[in-house]
Amino acid sequence: MSTTSSLSPPQKLIFAPGRTNSTHQAEQYTKGSLDSSQLLPDPLAQFHRWFTHARESAVHQPETLTFSTAHLPSGRVSARTVYLKELDARGFVIYSNWGTSRKAADVASNPHAAMTFWWHELERQVRVEGKVERLGKKESQVYFDTRIRGSRIGAWASRQSEVLRGREELEERVSEVESTFQGVEKIPVPEFWGGLRVVPEVIEFWQGRESRLHDRFRYTRGGEEDKVWVKERLSP
Repeated sequence: MSTTSSLSPPQKLIFAPGRTNSTHQAEQYTKGSLDSSQLLPDPLAQFHRWFTHARESAVHQPETLTFSTAHLPSGRVSARTVYLKELDARGFVIYSNWGTSRKAADVASNPHAAMTFWWHELERQVRVEGKVERLGKKESQVYFDTRIRGSRIGAWASRQSEVLRGREELEERVSEVESTFQGVEKIPVPEFWGGLRVVPEVIEFWQGRESRLHDRFRYTRGGEEDKVWVKERLSP
């Protein structure tokens, strides 16, 4: 006789976290609101405004973002936390290993990615979606030179995401690279390492509100040669 219907559901290990009182009610967002009149016509300029506000408001590492990619043809999605390192009129730039990492394999098969910024102290979120493009070696070298020596050595030594037999294997590689560049101050950027720019096609600004009735505005490229941004309010 089957007992499937009589089995008790598995015990929940986590249920409705984030409550601020004895009930299961979630924390409410009350720190601000957002109206179309408050937003600049250019979303990159608007992002810079919000980012500057976040830094002035002592948001912890506002450059932190979740970088999401998807591999084709499987469609499997992966995400990781990285740092925004540059922003200009062309888009958002991060730096990483593009030879062995999982995100490297993802963007090689699917040149689209998404970024998500979450600034808890301001109850704000920014979402970016767009195509990706690699920065040239010369442009990547400019940022590479700002890293501490240990990080530059590490970029050469780490075959990011490959399986290690143990920590000793990594440390051996570091020692080998240190020997190679002993006495060399200007270490060249590796061919497999450098900048990746997300050229935005969609940017969304999100301000938390009470009862989950958040303010959301989406900018989408449109108009002649995609030079014009169309702004729309979205339902929360």
